[in-house]
Amino acid sequence: MGRSQESFNKKEVRNKKEKKRKEKAAKRQAKRENENKSGLDDMIAYVDENGMITTTPPDESKKSEVKLEDIEVSVPKGGSVSDEDPEKKGVVTFYNESKGYGFIKEKDTKQDVFFHVNNLTEPIKEGNLVTFEIEKGQRGLTAVRVKVSK
Repeated sequence: MGRSQESFNKKEVRNKKEKKRKEKAAKRQAKRENENKSGLDDMIAYVDENGMITTTPPDESKKSEVKLEDIEVSVPKGGSVSDEDPEKKGVVTFYNESKGYGFIKEKDTKQDVFFHVNNLTEPIKEGNLVTFEIEKGQRGLTAVRVKVSK
């Protein structure tokens, strides 16, 4: 079968394939040319003393030496927690006697703290001013040794 007997559709498909091949070759060539021009320097980013990302390298005169021991990644250990008075004051904002739990709003931090009836030293009611200590419970902070403040 010769080319003269090809249908119009077959010629169109062949032309499209040839056009795609040429476009791909042109893209490949352009990519090769750009590879030589751009290098690693275009991809480098720097962080300045304020934590902002810049394209300019840092000034050598502004560098300072940092000791590894001075870097704190998490909450500092020891000291500061034990300095506070462990007994806190608050107001009972919610108390369900039938289920045996409630919440106290701490005076200083305005944080709600859960308490259970087992942690009460004396009977309390909603709205009472209470003193308590905070401990880590199963699901978060829990008030223990809760008693009515005089």
